[in-house]
Amino acid sequence: MKRLHLIATLALVLGVAAVAYASGDAGGAEAAHHGLNWKDFLLRVVNFVLVFGLIAKLAGKKIVGFFRGRGVQIENQLADLEGRKADAAKRLAEIEGSISNLAAEKARIEEEYRRQGETLRDSIVAAAEAKAIQIREQATSAAAAEARVAIQQLRAELAESVIAAAKASLEKKLTAKDQEKLVDEYLTKVVFN
Repeated sequence: MKRLHLIATLALVLGVAAVAYASGDAGGAEAAHHGLNWKDFLLRVVNFVLVFGLIAKLAGKKIVGFFRGRGVQIENQLADLEGRKADAAKRLAEIEGSISNLAAEKARIEEEYRRQGETLRDSIVAAAEAKAIQIREQATSAAAAEARVAIQQLRAELAESVIAAAKASLEKKLTAKDQEKLVDEYLTKVVFN
């Protein structure tokens, strides 16, 4: 790991140095004939290495710690996300299980309500039949009582009519003397009995 770090740092230094040399004034047309000024290039590389070394010495541990801490933080976040993903998968499985049980639960509830409805219907029908029987019995007894009263009234009226007719018939046939004789006979029977 350290070797890879060192190689990456060296490549970065050489790349930055090449960019710095290319951007600098190379002496016009003279430099174009002579090629690369190695002395100037070497000074620039040494300058860069010293600045980079100084920064690495002063802030290197903090920079490395920052990147390591950031790496640990990212690992922790990934672990947390994995845990959340596992919890979400578990919750999804529970919800899917409850949804699959939902149809069975619905059927059970419908059957329970149907059974309760039938029981309620049967009790209402039984109560209505009992009330109908009670009403019939009351109507029968009321009709019988009214019939008895009507019969008694008819008998009373018939008796009055018979008496009136007998009285009228007797008055036509009997004379006053016969009437007195009958009254005396009845009085005698009533007094002796």
